[in-house]
Amino acid sequence: MDNFIQLLPDHIANQIAAGEVIQRPASVIKELLENAIDAKATKVEISIKDAGKTLIQVVDNGKGMSNDDAILCFERHATSKIRKAEDLFSLTTKGFRGEALASIAAIAHVEMSTKVKSSDTGRKITIEGSEIKSNEDTVCPQGTSFKVKNLFYNVPARRNFLKKDLTEFKKIQDEFERVALAHPDINLVLIHNDNELYNLAATVLRKRIVNILGNNYNDRLVPIEENTEIVQVKGYVLKPEHARKTKGEQFLFVNDRYFKSPYFNHAITKAFEGLLPKGVYPRYFIYLDVDPNKIDINVHPTKTEIKFEEEKFIYSILLSSIKLALGKYNIMPSLEFEQESSFDIPHSRRSQPAIAPTINVDESFNPFQTTSKPLNTGTSAGKTKDNFSKAIQDQGFGSQETKSADWEDFYSIEDEVNNVEPSLKFESHSENGSSFIIKGSYLFASSKSGLMVIHTKRAIEQIVYTEAINNFISRPIESQNLLFPIEKEVSKTEENYWNENSKILKQLGFIGEIKDTCLQVIAVPSVLQEESISSGIDHLFETLAYQDVEKSDIAHTLIASIARSASMTQLNLLTNEAIEGLIEQLFQCENHTYSPRNKKIIDTISLEEISLKFK
Repeated sequence: MDNFIQLLPDHIANQIAAGEVIQRPASVIKELLENAIDAKATKVEISIKDAGKTLIQVVDNGKGMSNDDAILCFERHATSKIRKAEDLFSLTTKGFRGEALASIAAIAHVEMSTKVKSSDTGRKITIEGSEIKSNEDTVCPQGTSFKVKNLFYNVPARRNFLKKDLTEFKKIQDEFERVALAHPDINLVLIHNDNELYNLAATVLRKRIVNILGNNYNDRLVPIEENTEIVQVKGYVLKPEHARKTKGEQFLFVNDRYFKSPYFNHAITKAFEGLLPKGVYPRYFIYLDVDPNKIDINVHPTKTEIKFEEEKFIYSILLSSIKLALGKYNIMPSLEFEQESSFDIPHSRRSQPAIAPTINVDESFNPFQTTSKPLNTGTSAGKTKDNFSKAIQDQGFGSQETKSADWEDFYSIEDEVNNVEPSLKFESHSENGSSFIIKGSYLFASSKSGLMVIHTKRAIEQIVYTEAINNFISRPIESQNLLFPIEKEVSKTEENYWNENSKILKQLGFIGEIKDTCLQVIAVPSVLQEESISSGIDHLFETLAYQDVEKSDIAHTLIASIARSASMTQLNLLTNEAIEGLIEQLFQCENHTYSPRNKKIIDTISLEEISLKFK
């Protein structure tokens, strides 16, 4: 009988395991950083090239390894952290499975040098695809140095799935910052393509946060501290006014280990209830200290998912501790329940007697008598095509010329009403007698099929985007110099993205430079008005730092960000002509139904839908 089941060779088994543990260069850095921390290192230096695809070097000053341990550490399931199954439920170290080094050695060229304090010489080992190429004595300082070259060289399919360098570097940066925030007492250095990006000295937590994210964060942090028998909570949340529409800068740690938890994130978000508008998320750095016997780390290969034995109690404690901190620092709204209502009466009137209100009745009024007064007729919509263009030119954006459009789909509201009910005339409620109605961000106009509703800000966003894209193809976007430069404190992440994209940002009209974590912008795109410049720069950084944008799409994405900021400008659509210009320019856009952010611009309420509301 033929046998079909066989044991996999070690090098293939290691490559399969590597697929679970090592997904990208950032995974290598995470594993090597955690090993260095477990080795009691006080300084770790990371050097990478080409976002880690070509080289990852991690050097630490930890305890180092003996000659025998140096060989054994590359074997699968070789670990110094656990001896029995029960140890899995009382872990105080980062790594414990013994898979990381075996996985890395299976899919890269690895060179390791290590030395313990008691030894005169160290050990240097070279491995390629799980095969040891050399094992010899070497002269090196105490600690361990890893060089990982040509990641996934023997697994080309996985290498092909790696993203562009900018995206892969951001993943590395995320892992580095998580470790840095978990261990502010360790000196950490990150060098990319010979450029030192971080050199974080050992310090306290608050200073470490500020060193990573920028000096402007110091005044934004609200401290949290709560000690119970179940959990100790400490850390910081950012004040509500500094929340963002993206979920970046949300850090949860348990026993100095970063983890993800939608459940605990919900508790933090709930603590900000009533302080943040919908779609805006709090930013936080929360540290939990829990008995290791009451958590299970061994849930996922990357160890970012953790089970808590008493998670419901921790949820409640986390929620209350954040609310308490927000209230303590006068951030929560307060109510004066004991205030007398008489205090609301002006002082000059408190001595005057109360006077009962009077009711006047028109005894001659007959509700059944019909009026003979006709309703006023509103003015018809004009056909001038350039008034909207002029309106938006006056505020810094829009084309000076407009093309002719087919207007047979547009009627004044009174004409449409006349078709339905000849005896009824439309009465305009606007001061200028407009045939359109504008309520907030919505424009109501008549069409053949019913009532057209246009989201004006999204319409402007699409108009600006279309024009900017068409112009950008042939020439850079026009910029305007600022009378006074705008200064903005930026984090290391934001600084890196600004420098990486400085050339394209200049083409888009943004001119500035960063000195000592302070961005000075001297010129911005001419489509941005003064009131939208600050938010425009914020949107720009949100796009660069928190959206995974391919290099080929970055120009379109940034232009969409600029258009979004330009649409925040308040337009005075006071005349039929200006409104008609807006509608015409919108319909000249290739896509006039959805904005660049895929938000609906136009909808139509049919006459049938309107009729149903009156049944």
